[in-house]
Amino acid sequence: MSATPLFTGGLLNSATWRRSSRSTGMNNCVETAVLSGGLLAVRDSKRTDGPAVLFTGPAWNGFLACVRAHGPA
Repeated sequence: MSATPLFTGGLLNSATWRRSSRSTGMNNCVETAVLSGGLLAVRDSKRTDGPAVLFTGPAWNGFLACVRAHGPA
């Protein structure tokens, strides 16, 4: 798998972020935001000003399927 830098054009600045329902409120989880163009952004809840990983819908579904099948590392 490879990654290509993507210019987001400020999409992350105006994103509406949702915290995982499994978060304990201690900023130890992930947040997601649905972006235009069918992208999903994922970031560390401890670093809200930090980078985000962007997924297409099919890539996110594949990632979740892999985690569900193999569990966390």
